[in-house]
Amino acid sequence: MMDWTDRHCRYFHRLLSPHVRLYTEMVTAPAVIHGDRERLLGFDVSEQPLALQLGGSDPRELAHAARIGADLGYAEINLNVGCPSDRVQSGRFGACLMREPMLVGDCVAAMRAAVAIPVTVKCRLGVDDQDEDASLDHFIDSVHAAGCSVFAVHARKAWLQGLSPKDNREIPPLNYARVYRLKRERPQLTIVINGGIASVAEVGEHLRHVDGVMLGRTAYHEPYRLAEIDNALYATPLPDRDEVLHRLRPYIEAHLARGDRLQHISRHILGLYQGLPGARTYRRTLSEKAHEAHAGFDVVEQALFARSRGLHSRAA
Repeated sequence: MMDWTDRHCRYFHRLLSPHVRLYTEMVTAPAVIHGDRERLLGFDVSEQPLALQLGGSDPRELAHAARIGADLGYAEINLNVGCPSDRVQSGRFGACLMREPMLVGDCVAAMRAAVAIPVTVKCRLGVDDQDEDASLDHFIDSVHAAGCSVFAVHARKAWLQGLSPKDNREIPPLNYARVYRLKRERPQLTIVINGGIASVAEVGEHLRHVDGVMLGRTAYHEPYRLAEIDNALYATPLPDRDEVLHRLRPYIEAHLARGDRLQHISRHILGLYQGLPGARTYRRTLSEKAHEAHAGFDVVEQALFARSRGLHSRAA
């Protein structure tokens, strides 16, 4: 979710779901250590529980970055061993580390020694021509031996040669049964399933077999799904979409006062009315006006009005 789940996105998602555990976009350990920490790591306390997702392969760097995250108040440090991006491969982190379980174990051990909060791992079923049975078992067991007991498993392999990152999210076949078996054979581990999950019903079915469900693209493009899932699992009242946007107003105005641009926040709320009448009008109004230099919350109100007017016209 690089370039997607920034602090603005997460604040918005928390308004939709009080219970979901939120994750940052992946941040490399060197960026955490040497970069602009407020820009990369700043968050609102309302986002908690919030996990910092790190990328890297140097145990000392990752331990340093994890310590920074813990000191800033993050609730969890997650090591990403599942991203197939070319940028990630060139830096020797992400999915290519599925081939190096002992190194991943060293990284986990170093991070666990540096912080008191949980250290978890996000991975794939394997990469390229690895065997999904033997290789995944060896990876999980090696990393578990280093002290990790929580794994978020994307139920696809990653093909590092021949497929783009986008293709790697869609083309390799999903194998949910393999993740279920991982949990069944290692009941002491916490196994969270990820990949291609789009509906409340699917979430409920997966939770019959594993401990948790992680949503990526669905949560971003259809964010109201988070509210529906919260309602199904915790009987949380379904929020009114318009009201969610009005609750977002103080946050937007505070960040605009600090020099942020509306488009940096509004891009995350485009999918709020996905599948409903007037959604296209709402998106178009936001997209056309939010980039303007002095755009404020009035643009969101214009988008809501345009959608409402379209609904009234349809009814007439």
